Amino acid sequence: MPGRLVPLVTDQIYHVFNRGIDRRPTFTDKSEQRRAMAVIDYYRFINTPLRFSKFLKLSHEDRNEILSNMRASNIKHVEILAFCLMPNHFHFLLRQTEEKGISTFLSNFQNSYTRYFNTKNERDGSLFLDQFKAVLVETDEQFIHVSRYIHLNPTTSYVVKDFAALLNYPWSSLPEYLDGKPQICETSIVMDFFGKPESYRRFLEDQVEYQRGLDKIKHLILE
Repeated sequence: MPGRLVPLVTDQIYHVFNRGIDRRPTFTDKSEQRRAMAVIDYYRFINTPLRFSKFLKLSHEDRNEILSNMRASNIKHVEILAFCLMPNHFHFLLRQTEEKGISTFLSNFQNSYTRYFNTKNERDGSLFLDQFKAVLVETDEQFIHVSRYIHLNPTTSYVVKDFAALLNYPWSSLPEYLDGKPQICETSIVMDFFGKPESYRRFLEDQVEYQRGLDKIKHLILE
């Protein structure tokens, strides 16, 4: 794997994204999307005691105890500020909380999910591109627009037909923002700019057609 030209610096925020090799589908049904969400939740923590596939073989009580201990310690590779799973790619807005935290989190997530996907679909080899992309978020304006870009991705790409359908898209962090009950994400940093979930919802809705038609904010968030 080629080295990264721009280092990922602890305490900085990055828009991180990757896609399937040859743009192949990576999240093709609800079981795969659910698995990806569970893997994301698990591997954001540093003190994972065993591989996720082995974790799933434990009793319900043992799994709950491990998760409770991990969440109580709250020691993470990254803080996940926003994310979205798309049919052939994914987006994260991440703050790195330890040295090499983003690289470790992405490696654990991609490797674990790829093993599951390959077993389920009777295939071999890599699923995602070797080198994920990461763009440093440098301003408050860029930060809130990246969060909007990520959350609008399903409607921008016509995975869902309209904004009303987007509000029911379960494979992103948007539900955590709108119901005020964060589970995987740290929503407070974004929400400090908006106060109430309804204000953030309007911020998203105001941009739907613009992002679909022109997509001009890419210069802020893509290479």
